[in-house]
Amino acid sequence: MTRIMVGWLICCCFLLTSCVTPGMSSRVGPKVSSEMIETAKVDPRAAKPKLDIIIPAFDPGIPADPDEQEEERIWPELRRAEAVRFALKLKEKLEATGQFGAVRVTPSSEATGDLYLMGKIIESNGLDVEIGVDVFDISGVPWYSEEYEHEVPKNFHQSIRNKDKDPYDPVFEAAAQDLVERLKSTDATELALLKSVTEMRFGANFSEEAFAEYMKEDNGRIELVSLPSEADPMLQRVRAIRVRDQLYVDNLQQHYEAFNAKMSPSYSVWLKQSQEAEIALDEAESRQTTQVVGGALLAILGVGLAVASQNSGNAGRSAGAMIGAGAAGVGSVMLFSESFKSGNETKFHAETLEELGKSLDSELAPQVVEFEGQTKELTGSAETQFSEWRHFLKEIYDQEKTPEKQL
Repeated sequence: MTRIMVGWLICCCFLLTSCVTPGMSSRVGPKVSSEMIETAKVDPRAAKPKLDIIIPAFDPGIPADPDEQEEERIWPELRRAEAVRFALKLKEKLEATGQFGAVRVTPSSEATGDLYLMGKIIESNGLDVEIGVDVFDISGVPWYSEEYEHEVPKNFHQSIRNKDKDPYDPVFEAAAQDLVERLKSTDATELALLKSVTEMRFGANFSEEAFAEYMKEDNGRIELVSLPSEADPMLQRVRAIRVRDQLYVDNLQQHYEAFNAKMSPSYSVWLKQSQEAEIALDEAESRQTTQVVGGALLAILGVGLAVASQNSGNAGRSAGAMIGAGAAGVGSVMLFSESFKSGNETKFHAETLEELGKSLDSELAPQVVEFEGQTKELTGSAETQFSEWRHFLKEIYDQEKTPEKQL
């Protein structure tokens, strides 16, 4: 009888021990998120995983209403060109920190990376620049949202020390440094998990039925529940496709860099002259003297009204023309843009910027891409070509996974 009771107690202890195991677990089926975290634990002595960054071309911040564009002194063609330039400047500053993996500018947020920096131009007039940056990770979690502003010193363009420097650099340096600081407070295990989410989401882009089982969505956030075996043939296939996809996006960087190089000389002229115009407007408004506004703007921008007033030979008419010019300077906030476009010294640069802005969507030439013996011609804008490229990759993936039928 005693032996029977002892045996029964041992069995009870065993069952109770099993019952108090923390969390939900099983020998079979997907792991739960807490187990995934434990599996992904990174040696604290090892370097943190370097995340790949995606920076879509900035939102140019152009109001739909032409009157609002005029009121805010926005030149749409220039803003569209700036949207690409600003993304490239942020990429440059992030790369300079040495804290990240690949940093890529892309036509849209559909490209694959670990972190996404969504930028918007709030203000850019040569004197004041302000941008907004929203940071998200691949799991859909927002990291932070911040705005950065800078006023270009009045003597910036006159100082020889600033030769070949971009007057807007401080905003991009501040944005890059904020992300570096945010990474310092992020656990290495969390970063490692993000890279796994990236791989699973890329795989689901080609085969949702094969990779969706490894993830779950909770309130817009994607969490891992398990990972496929390293030997999984579908995982190996997706990895090969992803390498090719990364090469395609890397080639896009050359297109954007060429665009920026073409834009830079004329843009530098615009930055300098626009700053002068903004300073003149600010000074004139503070004195509330319309003649000073007209005189300052006319002296800087060479507006035709000034020429007319100087050649009139009539003091009364001259004063009237100057007052009219001043009123136009205050009332029409697009005066600088028009003057910049028509001035003899800057006409070439204005036409270059305007043409670049208008042709931005069609700037990428048609190209023939090849993968595993198959070719496809991509046409249209950079965004359209990227979408066509992804469809091309999926077609190849689908052909590979579909077994040939025996006749």
